[in-house]
Amino acid sequence: MKAIVARDFAPLDKLEYADWPEPEAKGDAVVIGAEAIGVNYPDGLLVQGLYQMRPETPFVPGMEVAGKVLAVGDKVASVKPGDRVAALMTHGAYAEKVAVPEATVMKLPDGIGNEDACALICGYGTAHHALKQRGELKPGETLCVLGASGATGVAAVQIGKAMGAKVIGVASTEEKRRVAGEAGADIVIGYENLKDELKRLTDGKGVDVAFDPVGGESFDALSRSMGWKGRLLIIGFASGTIPKFSVNLALVKGFSLVGVFWGSFTQREPEVYAENMKELIGWHIAGKVKPVIEGTYPLAQAPEVLKRVLGRGATGKLILKP
Repeated sequence: MKAIVARDFAPLDKLEYADWPEPEAKGDAVVIGAEAIGVNYPDGLLVQGLYQMRPETPFVPGMEVAGKVLAVGDKVASVKPGDRVAALMTHGAYAEKVAVPEATVMKLPDGIGNEDACALICGYGTAHHALKQRGELKPGETLCVLGASGATGVAAVQIGKAMGAKVIGVASTEEKRRVAGEAGADIVIGYENLKDELKRLTDGKGVDVAFDPVGGESFDALSRSMGWKGRLLIIGFASGTIPKFSVNLALVKGFSLVGVFWGSFTQREPEVYAENMKELIGWHIAGKVKPVIEGTYPLAQAPEVLKRVLGRGATGKLILKP
């Protein structure tokens, strides 16, 4: 079968569309024929050796896959060949077929397409965990979302609205601000004079919860825009700059700086993760959240698609198809 292969940790253009061993259905393994593969920012970091984990090389990147079950191992009881499923992986999803442990497989109900299912796993899963468990977002609070037009940012906007918050989306261009507004943000602004704008929009009270996948100078503005007992959620550093934090700001303003590492959360608290996914699927069926799928691309174009994602050029979710 074909897959996207990283022979070593290297720039994205070193990825190969190449032959890879067929997966086998043994024990608790479920073999899935990929019909949609989600593209995520950490995928690009992983292949360059810049992510928190470093798999042995060579390897296949990718964390999200949806499709039909092709075969199951003799210990598998919850799914059977022909079932529509989605699965979360640490890596390995950029392939025509994958084998995953049964515990990571989620059966898909009618009404959820493969592309939406992929989007609900990582992007929406991260935003949901961040706002629910880490940020403890409450109805009526003000939520500020940086990168509000990206896959995770759109998710945070929609989930924030589903949880009853007033959402301020921040995006860099008119087109991206349009996407954030259509996702449901109550107010959409740019990054210019961010600190002053957030002060004005909150009547000087500051932000209750901030969702920051960007870092850099935007983090500096956010850290000076937090309200009393606020929660500043650290999601990632899409700007390419990991900021430094003046801890006296947290003391004076009485807010918390909260790290969000969704991958570790899914492994350390699998039962809570499963409950989160049930809630997200329920919200999707009820129409409260709806992933924005910007486009689908052939699997062979994965390097080019990843470059767009790492360059912050994407709005919404990008999907690969074998």
